[in-house]
Formats: sequence, C-alpha cells, structure tokens
Amino acid sequence: MRLRMTFGAVMGLLGAIATLPVTRAAVADDAQTLASCPADGDAAAAKVQALNTLKRRMTVPTPGDIDPNVTLKAMVAPGDDTTRWDDRRGATIEGYVADVKVGGVESVNCHTHDPAYRDTHIELTLDPTKNDESTHVIVEVTPQVRQEMSSKGVDWSTRTLRTTILGRWVRVTGWLLFDVEHKPNARNTASGGAHIWRATVWEIHPITAMEVLPVRERSAHGTVQFPNPRGQP
Repeated sequence: MRLRMTFGAVMGLLGAIATLPVTRAAVADDAQTLASCPADGDAAAAKVQALNTLKRRMTVPTPGDIDPNVTLKAMVAPGDDTTRWDDRRGATIEGYVADVKVGGVESVNCHTHDPAYRDTHIELTLDPTKNDESTHVIVEVTPQVRQEMSSKGVDWSTRTLRTTILGRWVRVTGWLLFDVEHKPNARNTASGGAHIWRATVWEIHPITAMEVLPVRERSAHGTVQFPNPRGQP
C-alpha cells in the first residue's frame, strides 16, 4: 500500500510539474494573441466584424456624445427596443451591481482564454432586492480598455472589480452597443423558447469610466437607503 501511495504521489507531482510550463505558455500566447488581434477580431462574417469593431472602441465619449435620455430605467423599459438608442452615442447610467464575471471566449478578442484577456461582464439592476436576470442590463470592460486603465494605475481586472463593486451602486460611462447576437436572450427582443438572462440587448460596451456611489445613511427604521439612480424615481 505504501508503495502504491508513494508512486501515485510522485506521478501526481510529475504531472503537475509537466503542466506548469503549458499553463504559462498559454497565458503568454493569449497576451500575444490579444496584442496582435485586429479591431474586428478573428470573425469571418462581415456583420460580426462590424460589431466587433464597435466593441473594440478606445475613444472616450465626449459630453456631446452622451445621450441624456439614456438611463437604466429607460433601458429596461419593456417593448421591442431595437431602434430605441443609437450605437454612435455614449451614455452614463447608474445601477446596483448584481454580478461581476468573466466574459466568454469571443471572436472580438481572437478567442483568448485567460481571464486577463477577456471581457468583464457587469450586470446592473434598479432593484437590489430582486434576483431576476430578466431585469439586468449588461455593461462591459474590454481587455483593451483594462490595459489602458492599468497603464494609469487603475485595476479593472475582473477579480478586483468583483471585490470592489459587487453589491454596490455604480455610475458607468461608455459607448452604447446593440449586441445583436443576444437578441434571443433579452426580454425586450426574445421570440420565445430561449433562456432569458437580460432585459435588453443594449449595453454600455466598452465602459470608459466608472465610479462607486456612496451609500446613504441608515434611516430611522434601521434600513439602508441606497441612492436613487440619477434622474430616476
């Protein structure tokens, strides 16, 4: 028995050692892949290439770019919202962070796998007391913007954002994007049968500015009064 355990332990250790350089190589490969990834990603379809180019914007919206009519309440309003907004405009919205997670392996980032080189998905809601994905709006940090913020000493890694903004009210600014690939999964545009995990296809993507909003003082009844999103009841 002792011989089998010792042999198994040794083989497990050798296996772990063998995989370590591969893991490091994969991360290095992802860094190189992202660095050389064109603005339209590695998509083959022209429509996806055009969408990827919008996702990869690096310019910051000017005050004149911001659509003042865009609020989180307006974004989650029911009804087909395909033409409700303009993806040539920017927006600033405020909401409660219901979730922060690593985005998928996507053509926009040339199919990188390491979380450092993938988008961060942030889900915003107006009501912290509800656990209802169909009321959520998705806003995203791209790895390209994350690297730009890192050069300024700001950490927008998914892990850090999950630690610092999950369960908080935030204000985000960025570009409007109609992520058409998710039409079946949005309450406002779903035709039935698909899993609904968002209110709308419209996103703030990429986010170019973000701040955590303060929590109001406790009321006389001892409950926390969260700040109302700006311009919303």
